[in-house]
Order: sequence, then C-alpha cells, then structure tokens
Amino acid sequence: MQAIIKNGGKQYKIQAGDIILLDKINLEPKSSIEFNEILALIENDSIDVGTPFVENAKVKAEVINHGRARKVITFKKRRRKDSKTKRGFRRDFTRVRILEIIK
Repeated sequence: MQAIIKNGGKQYKIQAGDIILLDKINLEPKSSIEFNEILALIENDSIDVGTPFVENAKVKAEVINHGRARKVITFKKRRRKDSKTKRGFRRDFTRVRILEIIK
C-alpha cells in the first residue's frame, strides 16, 4: 500500500518502511508522529483520492534524527555593473521512518 501525504506545503509519495526528509519538526528522536492529511491511498489497482483528504486514514511514523542539509550557494552577478551577491542556505530537516499506513 502506498499513500500521498501533505506536510509543510509539500507532497510525499510513501510506503511502509520508507525513510523521508521533512522540514524540521520539534520532536525528540525515537518519538512517534501521526499524519492525518492523506491526499490519496494506492492499493494494488485501486486508488482512493480524498476531497481534499481521505477520511479515517492515518500514517504512523517514527522520528529518527535531525540534521542540516548541504549548503546551497546562490550567486547573482550583474554584468558591467560591478555588482554581485553570494549567499548560502542550509535546510534544517527531520529524518522520519514510515511505520504503517492505516486505512
């Protein structure tokens, strides 16, 4: 069984056992979390699409750890103007293991 969940304005296609990176959630490692915003459930050949969410569907997950992603450099240069900017950005994330999908 697979599901499409919504978290932090993004959508993730998951199944039991997957490890995904979410935007930082203030929970301790090894604590559990439950997602209620399930957009779709996919089971064999049937697809259950919610309006906007599937009723009575949940996804249980466990927080593994927190971290920071690699730095992304943004560099802007304006030609012939002697003007340039350089910035770096590191995303804070929470690594989560999907335990089960409940229909």
